[in-house]
Amino acid sequence: MAREGERWAVTMPGIGAGQRYGYRATGVHDPAAGHWFDPAKLLVDPYAIELDRRFVYDPALSQYGFDTAALVPKAIVCAPADAGPPPPPLFAPGGLIYELNVRSFTMRHPDVPAEQRGTVGALAHPAIVAHLRKLGVAAIELMPIVAWIDERHLPPLGLTNAWGYNPVAFMALDPRLCPGGVAELRDTIATLREAGIGVLLDLVFNHTGESDTGGPTLSLRGLDPQSYSRTPNGSLVNDAGTGNTLDFGQPHVRDLALTAMRHFAMLGVDGFRFDLAPVMARSPRFDAAAPIFTAITADPVLASRVMIAEPWDIGPGGYQLGRFPDNWLEWNDRFRDDVRRFWRGDGTAGTLATRIAGSSDIFTGPHIRSVNFVAAHDGFTLADMLSFATRHNHANGEDNRDGHGGEICWNNGVEGPSDDPAIRAARDSDARALLATLFASRGTPMLTAGDEFGRSQRGNNNAYAQDNETTWLDWANRDTALEDFVARLSRFRCEGPLADQDWLTAADWRDMTDRPMTPDRWADTGGFLLRLPAGDDTVYIRIDRGERRVTLARATLLESRS
Repeated sequence: MAREGERWAVTMPGIGAGQRYGYRATGVHDPAAGHWFDPAKLLVDPYAIELDRRFVYDPALSQYGFDTAALVPKAIVCAPADAGPPPPPLFAPGGLIYELNVRSFTMRHPDVPAEQRGTVGALAHPAIVAHLRKLGVAAIELMPIVAWIDERHLPPLGLTNAWGYNPVAFMALDPRLCPGGVAELRDTIATLREAGIGVLLDLVFNHTGESDTGGPTLSLRGLDPQSYSRTPNGSLVNDAGTGNTLDFGQPHVRDLALTAMRHFAMLGVDGFRFDLAPVMARSPRFDAAAPIFTAITADPVLASRVMIAEPWDIGPGGYQLGRFPDNWLEWNDRFRDDVRRFWRGDGTAGTLATRIAGSSDIFTGPHIRSVNFVAAHDGFTLADMLSFATRHNHANGEDNRDGHGGEICWNNGVEGPSDDPAIRAARDSDARALLATLFASRGTPMLTAGDEFGRSQRGNNNAYAQDNETTWLDWANRDTALEDFVARLSRFRCEGPLADQDWLTAADWRDMTDRPMTPDRWADTGGFLLRLPAGDDTVYIRIDRGERRVTLARATLLESRS
């Protein structure tokens, strides 16, 4: 073993592609002081690219002195990859992002072979590609696909983590989702690119699945937690709400994140969405000029990739919407909440117009950085938002205490499913109005898979532990009329003046009787009319809360309405 600058290196003869390996580290074991060294623990290489199996939680992973070689996946040595330049991103801001969970998206798809369901490879199936093209998807955003472990309270409940936001290795693909490893992901990306569809990855750089002081020792914790996690006075900081928080003030933490991003970019990934992204800029407080932002901008591979922040965490000053770099996109929860409030009946036309126009009250600078959505993986589905007035998370085993208890939602008079034609029609009208508002807005629209055809999670607004039919999309019983409506909305957005992100400069805002808007009229809850020039024609967007509909039409065509 020899030291090369700040790195130690060892050369072992006879090691080649396919070799399985792990690490062990010896040192002080004093968790109260922030030291978890335990030579009995097999540790996964943080830079591993492939693992021989997925992580499975076992209480022994937290027991000092218990040898875990039989419990922990081993890393696999991979042959050197092609070092050629990555293809340029297909996705550009303004295009439709389609957020999906790899496993739940295809587990019940009738056209996908049973043995392929629930895998990254299934996303390249012609039936899946056809569905994405029908919707006009510019890029799919994959919820985490790197190796993760279940939270330790889930196995006793008979539950598993279905979302993947509990990573252990930041580059190694989870073998259950991607049994073909790097080649499977690369081939799927290539197939989607041929169809004009980009790929974004949801990366979790805010914490590891090693959890709090009672959690398992799997990788970074066993190698040196104080070098990777924020541990002032030996205690674990919990800005991510998961038991530990990575310390991006450490250059080697930034190096690990940058290496992971470069690895995926070289496979053809267009960009990344960062879960609880303020953690990446904390040292210890959020810094809008944090070193990680500078490093990404200066990186020849990453500088051209799309970067998307979820701009909040639960740490001090954790809500940072609008404060990420000018060339980043950001999830805009203000759009979600204000659009929902308007259609529920307690929002104003002026606030809604601000969101439709790109949220200039939040985002400054030359770029339109808002990622607009009305529902996401976290929270009610679109259909459930209109069918439930409160969460129903009892299946998660936490006495319905988990998940957001104050979502902006309404049930249209009955809690849960209803056979009443009037209630069903009201819910359908609300869904169409919300979707039309999304596609009519400046910024980057995001749709979560299945919301285009009425997916339901039975009122569960925190279904992270439901790897079952609660989250698996029901393709056989989908609402094809709503799906067709979304496809028409997407085409309308792409074929007219809404495709130009600068349409605001030509916008003519009018009240419901076609009079110029005034401050008093903007305070109204009824709606408004937006007129946009479209060559020799005119496009009308009519927001009508009274009739619970949005009309998107050219002067000579009044068909796309809800």
